[in-house]
Amino acid sequence: MTMRELITTPFTSSSTADEVLRGVDLTGVRAIVTGGSSGIGTETARALTSAGAEVTLAVRNTTAGDAVAETIAKSTGQIRPRVVRLDLADRSTVARFVDAWNGPLHLLINNAGVVTGGLERTREGWELQFATNHLGHFALATGLHDALTLGAADGDGARIVSVSSTAHMRSGIDFDDLHFERRSYDPQIAYAQSKTANSLFAVEATRLWASDGIIANAVNPGGVATGLQRNFTAQQKASLDAAEAAGIFTYKTVEQGAATSIVAAVAPEFAHFGGHYLDDSQEAYTVPDDADLAQHPHGVKEWALDPTAAKRLWTVSTDLLRV
Repeated sequence: MTMRELITTPFTSSSTADEVLRGVDLTGVRAIVTGGSSGIGTETARALTSAGAEVTLAVRNTTAGDAVAETIAKSTGQIRPRVVRLDLADRSTVARFVDAWNGPLHLLINNAGVVTGGLERTREGWELQFATNHLGHFALATGLHDALTLGAADGDGARIVSVSSTAHMRSGIDFDDLHFERRSYDPQIAYAQSKTANSLFAVEATRLWASDGIIANAVNPGGVATGLQRNFTAQQKASLDAAEAAGIFTYKTVEQGAATSIVAAVAPEFAHFGGHYLDDSQEAYTVPDDADLAQHPHGVKEWALDPTAAKRLWTVSTDLLRV
């Protein structure tokens, strides 16, 4: 466990995305927000657009994305976000998105996510939550590496924000059975594994790409009621209710939920420091892998920041995507 001083910012659990961006001019900044057609993604995109960024909404449903883009343009008085189709569970759409991107990229907000109520697989046979939440974003980020390098050369570096979750505390990465081919399927454990993967991606991306001016951090947006919960089973809903009753989290507004993503994207405190996990707009403290979630709702487990696991996951992910 680290003994160094944690990175802090002036913001808190009640801060909003607009408060983080107060006085920040993002004119000339090009940003991609995955899952930008609903929930925290929409608010993240709106806030970035309001500060002058040129935003692209990477979404599965372009009709919903277009409606959000129109609303953002009207509410902010800024340039309408672009809308491009991206299905993170479909490698062909990720490849098309990457191939169509031209020029520099300064901010990549890997926000999209899926929760399933039971076992679902991609056409490759990959477990859907891991495939969407981690592998799809991994393919997107690695495919856009050159664009991020160009963005970094424009000025003060490029940043990747990887949206994780307190759920990561339920499970590390099971490298022996990533896709639940042998163990019994638990959607909550599968989701937890994918959220740990989101954090480990930030660790290894920073190690590999910091010399290119690219840093990545993982964030926990906190408890926000969004469309992500639409597929919850009764057991998942009961677990969420129990966690709220135990004080593990309190619900935030969407505006508050997007704040930590915006901190990771623009705060000067994280301009040159990556591989961290943020909670409530601060770098989270690290806890042992056997720590009780109820006792450490704002911590990050060691397995989510482990450089050895991060390096192994990068290699495994690269190999999977080569097939």
